[in-house]
Amino acid sequence: MPGLAKILLTRRFPEAVVARALRDYQVTLNADDSLWQGDELVHRARRMDGIFLSSSNKFTADVIESLPECVRILATFSVGHEHIDLDAARHRGIVVTNTPDVLTGSTADLAMLLLLAAARRAREALEMVCDGNWSGWTPTQLLGIQPAGRRLAILGMGRIGQAVAHRARAFGMKIHYHNRVRLHSEQEKGAVYHGSPEELFQRADFLSINCALTPQTAKLINRRTLSLFPDEAIIVNTARGAIIDDEALITALRSGRIAAVGLDVFDGEPNLHAGYRGLPNAFVTPHIGSATVQARNAMGFRALDNLDAFFCGKSPVDKLT
Repeated sequence: MPGLAKILLTRRFPEAVVARALRDYQVTLNADDSLWQGDELVHRARRMDGIFLSSSNKFTADVIESLPECVRILATFSVGHEHIDLDAARHRGIVVTNTPDVLTGSTADLAMLLLLAAARRAREALEMVCDGNWSGWTPTQLLGIQPAGRRLAILGMGRIGQAVAHRARAFGMKIHYHNRVRLHSEQEKGAVYHGSPEELFQRADFLSINCALTPQTAKLINRRTLSLFPDEAIIVNTARGAIIDDEALITALRSGRIAAVGLDVFDGEPNLHAGYRGLPNAFVTPHIGSATVQARNAMGFRALDNLDAFFCGKSPVDKLT
């Protein structure tokens, strides 16, 4: 029975998720939500059968090699898994699972919020009102860009990319995309496919980044590729911060080469590049793409479903190794 298994919860997770874990397992909690890393993770894992972790916990090859033999599964509370060395886990015979599907809607919603906020200069408007600098309506105040009729280029047309496209169509946007594999026509729903990111960028009045972080996509938005975008383009990123070369993007924002950005993820977060803080055309949020009660509970339940399956002798649905 899974209730006999001992699991470590590495962060403070949503109450409903913790309640279910406490019901079904012998649980060790992170009461003060400290960010355990390295040797601390290894120490906390003593006598544990499994670890329920977050994307903020780095399970490097060294950490995984140092884990006690009793640890047999790592269930990450995330879709992405770049914080876990899968090869090292595979070598140790440790199962790794993630939580796909359940945060699609919430992340797509946030992508549209960022798109609209960047296009309509929401940061400048909010600061004007909150700082007491608004002197009243004028005919040319904070003129933005209307999405209707514009081309939305989607980099990565998986579940989230398709959900963004669905929402953007309601705003009258024309969908273009690049994906590793072209979608079937019924999935495209009229979207225009481009065979390379570079070809896509040339059509991108707006760009929504929804691809995985891989060696091929790391720093894909850089000085060279930014030069391909149409004038007054807007870039939105809800995927991974390291897909963007921050120095190149900040230079393009300062020069007006790129009109605005909406960013929820950052390279090296929470230590985002300081250049974004002073840019009025950078609308930024603190990695809240999945931050709804419904999505975070669903992520936790999905991770627990995977643990349940494993400890009942079944193969977890979301098994990565």
